[in-house]
Amino acid sequence: MLSLMEYLNNQGKYRCLYINVESAQAARGNVEKGIQSILNTLAKKALFTLKDPFMNEIWKKILDESGELDALKDTLSQWSQNDEKPVVLLIDEIDSLVGDTLISVLRQLRSGYPDRPLSFPQSIILCGVRDVRDYRIYSNKEQTIVTGGSAFNIKTKSLRIGNFNIEEIRSLYLQHTKETGQVFNEAIFPLVWELTEGQPWLVNALGYEVCFEIEEGLNRKKEIDADMILQAKENLILQRATHLDQLSDKLKEERVRMIIRAILEGREAIRVPMDDIDYVVEIGLVKKDRQIRISNQIYLEFILKYRKDFGL
Repeated sequence: MLSLMEYLNNQGKYRCLYINVESAQAARGNVEKGIQSILNTLAKKALFTLKDPFMNEIWKKILDESGELDALKDTLSQWSQNDEKPVVLLIDEIDSLVGDTLISVLRQLRSGYPDRPLSFPQSIILCGVRDVRDYRIYSNKEQTIVTGGSAFNIKTKSLRIGNFNIEEIRSLYLQHTKETGQVFNEAIFPLVWELTEGQPWLVNALGYEVCFEIEEGLNRKKEIDADMILQAKENLILQRATHLDQLSDKLKEERVRMIIRAILEGREAIRVPMDDIDYVVEIGLVKKDRQIRISNQIYLEFILKYRKDFGL
């Protein structure tokens, strides 16, 4: 997304801004604090990335006058009107937001949609680990789980980064060979596929671990072989590396645990609601082939190693 922002800004036809809203997660259901955090992030990023001070000058006043339920929409509206170029807004970690804060953000974005592109961003990308329509958000204000309404009817289409195939894994790793001269034994490519099934983060993490963290791999004259890849895999599991740690967070959800427990016990998850199965497929934790299974070998080994921690 950072590359997309740079590409669009270099074209000169758009103003494109990338923000990460994860800092607002701590606000949880406190909409005022959550929206304040997002507006502050927007203003600082616009100033730093686009050298545009406009939002920095107006957002606090708008928050005071409009209140947290309209401040994001009104700030984006005024910012969009301040320049003739259409705005493209890239919002990362959208699903890190919780409860009423997330509901408010989605509703304000949906409310501003009819005013695009003159008075609202022309395009907005919401980036997270699952489709916005799969969100099940508990609203403290409404005392219920919110699963629908116009707030969820804001997408044109969903795009998902696909997994690598074996040839793409090979092509990626050979970029390292081209830059450093360090070679890979041909046997490692099907092994990496077997361990990851092409999951992009895992493919990159294995490559980084074996080439930059394992002592043997730091010797550029040393060929990267299967034993080194297996050691890298063990290291990632033991370290509970970032992506795997985030996986742990998903495994704390009861509807996820029900499906994983059924898989580990060799039972079919036939009594589990289809929405829950679709959810764990969407977040990449399981696959539906001839039967439901854990998506890849590393996920399976990680879950088995720490299953007691997850109540499995």
